[in-house]
Amino acid sequence: MKFFQTFSAICILVVSACYTVPVSHAVVSIPNIFSDHMVLQQKQANIVWGKSSPGEKVTVRIKDHEKQTTADEDGNWSVKLDPLDAGGPYELLVVGSNTITITDVLVGEVWICSGQSNMEWSVNKCSDSDLVKATANYPFIRMVNYPNKGSQEPAWTHLDAHWRVCSSETVGNYSAVGYFFGRELHQALNVPIGLINNSWGGSAAEAWVNREVLEETKKYHSLLEPWQTLEDKYKLLSNKADKGEEEQKQLASLSSQMIGNSRPGNLYNGILKSHLGYGIQGVIWYQGESNVDRAHQYRDLFPLMITNWRDEWNQGDFPFYWVQLANYLDEQPEPGESAWAELREAQTLTMSKLSNTGEAVIIDVGEGKDIHPRNKLTVGQRLARWALANQYGKDIAYHSPSYNSFEMKDGKIILTFDQVHNGWRTFDVNKPIGFAIAGADEKFVWADAKIVEENRIEVSSSKVVNPVAVRYAWADNPVCNMFDGVGLPLTPFRTDDWPGVTVDNQ
Repeated sequence: MKFFQTFSAICILVVSACYTVPVSHAVVSIPNIFSDHMVLQQKQANIVWGKSSPGEKVTVRIKDHEKQTTADEDGNWSVKLDPLDAGGPYELLVVGSNTITITDVLVGEVWICSGQSNMEWSVNKCSDSDLVKATANYPFIRMVNYPNKGSQEPAWTHLDAHWRVCSSETVGNYSAVGYFFGRELHQALNVPIGLINNSWGGSAAEAWVNREVLEETKKYHSLLEPWQTLEDKYKLLSNKADKGEEEQKQLASLSSQMIGNSRPGNLYNGILKSHLGYGIQGVIWYQGESNVDRAHQYRDLFPLMITNWRDEWNQGDFPFYWVQLANYLDEQPEPGESAWAELREAQTLTMSKLSNTGEAVIIDVGEGKDIHPRNKLTVGQRLARWALANQYGKDIAYHSPSYNSFEMKDGKIILTFDQVHNGWRTFDVNKPIGFAIAGADEKFVWADAKIVEENRIEVSSSKVVNPVAVRYAWADNPVCNMFDGVGLPLTPFRTDDWPGVTVDNQ
């Protein structure tokens, strides 16, 4: 195919604009998501949009396709390109009173890489970064990194967001999870891969949701109320004519919070809106650490965010795959409650609430001393399994083993599981580790566990005569060792629904 010509033959230019009308007229302009080295989603009608003078005729051309439209009374316009097969490089021309030429445009698979710091974490900081960079000769993988910007007003574009061709010189600044995910796809599919990285470290899920959606959903009143109070205080103080030194300090502090990454709607507007609607295949997501203290609320908030994105992207229920939180903090000698375990549970429950979703379990990848595990390769690969199996028809395992049901028999609990590929494999030692068991008193103790059949495990304890509940890997940093035959870890779970430590946190 044409796009597999050598990289040296690809013409690399800058976006150029030729002004041919008086300055009183608005020139045709487009957001930075449309820039040199961009990747368009294959086999899909892709939207191109921009601004110009009201009523101006605009033509968009690529390959042998051409679309025309007229800007509305506010100067906004958009066209929908006919679907293209994987290929390139092409030129994308946007022609109105001036001409914009975008070069080295490829057509392939496009994925959003979003979330907080573990998605933002760069190749420069991951394990074996020197080796990863030395072998990063993939000119048909491209990534655009969006800057951190929080705002209640929609950002139309970001001037410092540009597509970068993957090479040893550029890959260091790629999202590591995004890169490893994209590399697996590229090697498996042999087509160009476009990765849109808009993650922001420390960001809360509610910052990625359209605030109007949160306000319409009455259950988030307690979440929004403190922000409304802060906003009212900021407005009152900023409008005050004569501010003292202490008031100036207060205003600076409030201003910092106003543009931060936890304010509801801030990242939806400040980052996402600038490319919301761009043609994509799906989303990979790594976030949740900032919502741990409100894990029970995340059961509804996370699915709401996904639904909001899908509704406004207007590309159907595109695949949305996330990373379940890794193990973190100190190991505990006895079973107990855990907000981190509850957040993982909220993530897992999302799969039963929304179609075309999936979870990469990495309970074996984390580091107790560091919230940012350096092993991003495993994370990217486990996400890639979901996409390769479900979007691209590859016959590979992708779903971690998951709890299905249990039965009580002779003072023991027999657990049944789904998605146990090629049987069980216990890591390090032969005995299953990580199970706890409790009676009606809700007091958990470590359990003895043994594999009784390919997809079943028997759990018991001499300390619990009449057990009613079992938990596995239910801790901040659990000691657990259950994997299936292809190396996917058992998804942490509990059989009970007893109230956890975050149930009342709003």
